[in-house]
Amino acid sequence: MHKNIIKLLSLAMVTFLFIQCGNGNKFDISKGKVGELSPNTTMLDLEKIFVNDSIVKNLSEGSLGDNYFQDDDEYFIYEKGGKHLLTIIPKEQLDSTSTIKSIQIFDDRYSTKSGLSLTSSFEDINLNNTITKVETSLSSATLFIDDLNVTIALDKEDLGLKSFSTQKVSLDQIPGLAKVKSFIVWFN
Repeated sequence: MHKNIIKLLSLAMVTFLFIQCGNGNKFDISKGKVGELSPNTTMLDLEKIFVNDSIVKNLSEGSLGDNYFQDDDEYFIYEKGGKHLLTIIPKEQLDSTSTIKSIQIFDDRYSTKSGLSLTSSFEDINLNNTITKVETSLSSATLFIDDLNVTIALDKEDLGLKSFSTQKVSLDQIPGLAKVKSFIVWFN
């Protein structure tokens, strides 16, 4: 009887560990991976990967449309409860066999091994990653992290700068507590 209880507890522990490891991969980010998504993932594969989630497609008019400035196709991934997880942009528009160009992260459960996520501060990002370049736009400063093929935008207002200014930003000007505005993983 005592051996059966030990076997049952051991089986329960192993099962728990497998479940925990399986769930962790769903939200892991590394170079060339976001959860189960990779550079080889096609738009057709999304239905299988996100079978328990909702996919909303916003497709462009492609070369057939009248609009010269075409928007990219967008695939919005939502959990069944309605939480926005990801926005996926394919390399080729109106092509279900196209692979992924970029993935914008909207859920803070997605993170790298170093802990980089939507909730990271600039101090966390700078301590645990190599920032190779900073580019400024009218409203944000974009950090390039080549080790992960990631760009992270910080709001200029969080940097103590006026929005819609053309002022350049260097790494030493960014306050440690500046928060992430957007987080994009590139598959190119």
